[in-house]
Amino acid sequence: MEPIRILIADDHTLFRSGLQALFGSVADTVVIAQASTGAEAVTLATQHQPDVILMDIHMPTPNGSGLNGIGATQQIVQTSPHIGVIIVTMFEDDDSVFAAMRAGARGYVLKGADQEEMLRTIRAVARGEALFGAAIATRLMNFFATPILDAPTPLFPDLTDREREILDLIARGDSNSDIARHLVISPKTVSNHISNIFSKLHIVDRAQAIVQAREAGLGRER
Repeated sequence: MEPIRILIADDHTLFRSGLQALFGSVADTVVIAQASTGAEAVTLATQHQPDVILMDIHMPTPNGSGLNGIGATQQIVQTSPHIGVIIVTMFEDDDSVFAAMRAGARGYVLKGADQEEMLRTIRAVARGEALFGAAIATRLMNFFATPILDAPTPLFPDLTDREREILDLIARGDSNSDIARHLVISPKTVSNHISNIFSKLHIVDRAQAIVQAREAGLGRER
């Protein structure tokens, strides 16, 4: 049987090296390429056509590409639906889980998962299945079991509250540094949020974000 061909996409060299060593010690897996950005992951996926991609959600977006792990997953699944993408991340919040599922990921594994869970998820996804792990399954069941009260549909429903807040500040003309100071978060966190906003709204630059936000009534003066 041919080994499962894996592409690792993560901006942390040590994490990629650890996975490389793990898969090199297992008979039915082989790492065929590594990427450190979302854009690189898309390019390498097209070139190598792996069976499975392990994709980090939050990766740097050089040159303003706005392509984080979620955006890269979306592009790869659209052009190569036979490739199984597994999101590998430190985050297990509902927004991250649902963003991954909407993008077309077929698996979701936390970076703290043990070797057995990682390999089980890879093998399942390589077979064409979807596997989100016991912890994520519990979160999904709890989410859908919670009664939904009638409420007005928020602007840009795909965005989180924090992303809408940042979009509002973008519409006011604030820079990334201004937003970071205003919200007391790091510039990198702001950049990650903006990448998510661009991906979810299917836009490519700040100008388009401002137009959409202002048309929806955001960006009013403080």
